[in-house]
Amino acid sequence: MELSVVVPTLNGREELAGCLDALAEHVPDAEVIVVNGPSADGTTGMVRDRDDVSVLVEIADRSVNTARNAGLDRVTGDAVALVDQTLSVGDGWAEAVRSGLAAGAVVTGPTHERLTAGLTTDSKEMRTIAGRQVTYFNPGNVAFRREVLNALDGFDEYLTVGGARDLAHRLSGTGREVIWDASMTASREFESDGGMLATDWGSKYRSLTYRLVKNYGLRPTVVRRIASHAGRDGADALTGVLRNETTLSEWLGTGRSVLGGVGVGIKDGLLASVRDRTSRRNPNGRSERADRAVTVYDWR
Repeated sequence: MELSVVVPTLNGREELAGCLDALAEHVPDAEVIVVNGPSADGTTGMVRDRDDVSVLVEIADRSVNTARNAGLDRVTGDAVALVDQTLSVGDGWAEAVRSGLAAGAVVTGPTHERLTAGLTTDSKEMRTIAGRQVTYFNPGNVAFRREVLNALDGFDEYLTVGGARDLAHRLSGTGREVIWDASMTASREFESDGGMLATDWGSKYRSLTYRLVKNYGLRPTVVRRIASHAGRDGADALTGVLRNETTLSEWLGTGRSVLGGVGVGIKDGLLASVRDRTSRRNPNGRSERADRAVTVYDWR
């Protein structure tokens, strides 16, 4: 099995260096493709000075799904892994990739993250939607058979968030299995306080609604799932108002953003399902454009 590893990066020079060091140590024979777009922290110079990167692709788009597809455009291996710039693979990772892809179309594993309060590890996540079982994968620690990504035309570039979850739905729709292997671990080596960025509620619900409507249609189970998400988030936000952590006007503004995102997601999801009626469900995929790369440094 020839393995290609795609590492999307954006303004993460120091973290990326650690990620590449770990790949060089644990997967020295892998073809490593870094997709940089558009960083302003010296990432390009750092990568060009290394001898363990096969290809550096510079893009102008900040979307991670565009970066993933730009990397897929350059891979030559029959297996393709995606590794987050903040993660470092460890002992046993490469063997877990090989054994997982021998058993299924996709293999994924957990991330170990060190917080100030201790170590946290994510776990296997599955859902049943419209009678279909969906196994989600860790988008920063996952490997695919290359022909699977080709068949599904990569990632949907309409989505600024949620592209990996959308691909999980599409994998399930074509009957392809996602293997969860706890030994395929990647670690976030730097300490974090666990802080969260403010949620863009409009984008979150546009993405959620779009991918559900695109993949399943506007059926009652989809409407219930969207309403359930909105109800939980609305209740949590209202609790913040009651605790004087946010204001009532902020809560109402969030509600308007959610409704706006749902409306746009329904419209665009229905249009996407019409544009691509095939099993791949990807009208905005890899094959739709050839202008992602601004500059390519290929040292192969």
